[in-house]
Amino acid sequence: MKIDLSGKVALVTASTGGIGFAIAKGLAESGATVILNGRSDASTRKAKAALEKELPDATLHTAIADLGTAQGVEALLNAAGDVDILVNNAGIYGPQDFYATDDETWENYWQTNVMSGVRLSRALLPAMVKKQWGRVVFISSESALNIPADMIHYGVTKTAQLSLARGLAKFVAGSGVTVNSVLPGPTMSDGFAEMMKEEIEKTGKTLETLAKEFVMAHRPSSVIQRAATVEEVANMVVYVCSQQASATSGAALRVDGGVVDDIV
Repeated sequence: MKIDLSGKVALVTASTGGIGFAIAKGLAESGATVILNGRSDASTRKAKAALEKELPDATLHTAIADLGTAQGVEALLNAAGDVDILVNNAGIYGPQDFYATDDETWENYWQTNVMSGVRLSRALLPAMVKKQWGRVVFISSESALNIPADMIHYGVTKTAQLSLARGLAKFVAGSGVTVNSVLPGPTMSDGFAEMMKEEIEKTGKTLETLAKEFVMAHRPSSVIQRAATVEEVANMVVYVCSQQASATSGAALRVDGGVVDDIV
């Protein structure tokens, strides 16, 4: 299968590292013009330089915006212009006791993880529908189905993304635009590497070993019994954005290594 996204413009939010960067790279490798988004000029420039080094023929742009506010989303929309592919990857996460999670924290998670995708989709879908082609992807999480007891505030926002994506898919039904969710499980992202940095120094173990130990201790239902790579997650996203995936819409596609113990 050869995925060719030549002539398409893709906006990947929070794409200066981790899963977002891998998605941006995969889309650029497939010929799409990619708009990289980060919260600072330094991070976006660094990401663009890294991609240009690996893909010298890629067409890349940058857009600096913090998507935790309506103003930040507006700034991104003004910088991005018309796009054919929207990957809603921006999100925040972190463990916190439910009793200690105040309204401000809930609101921050809701604005960043959910409303950023609402606002971007509301603004960008009309042009896609008019062209009768477009792709919208929400990067949710296996935590949308396995709500973590220590991250209830996060899990709720990830579940909301599934509802949003399914509803939007039905809203634009028959238009040639597809809307889907992709649900990563434990992944060796930049965030995970940073979280494990002290443990790596203390034990001398590799990131892959620590990731496997984490999965077996905290996600023992995993079928692959290891963490996924960011590239493995990106592969699913790139496929969903392709012409070949034109019959897939309204789906919640898991790249969780089988963590969610469900056959549906």
